[in-house]
Amino acid sequence: MQEAKARLSEVVKLAELDGPQDITLHGRSVAVVLSRAAYQRLSGQRASLTDFMQASPLHGLEDELTFERNDSLTRDISF
Repeated sequence: MQEAKARLSEVVKLAELDGPQDITLHGRSVAVVLSRAAYQRLSGQRASLTDFMQASPLHGLEDELTFERNDSLTRDISF
């Protein structure tokens, strides 16, 4: 634990590059440092709708896109 505290930035970088980093106290595993990506995979967290939309290949093309509106009449539905 003392070593992990003294080298926290290195432990975090290793978690990102090499995977989960085990932290022990008196020889007993007490914690694991994970990268954000690994944590999100394990916790089932998904990207937000905003992140999803920004990752779209159409993001940033708002001025170039045109959507035509369907002007057909509505239909009667009986219940």
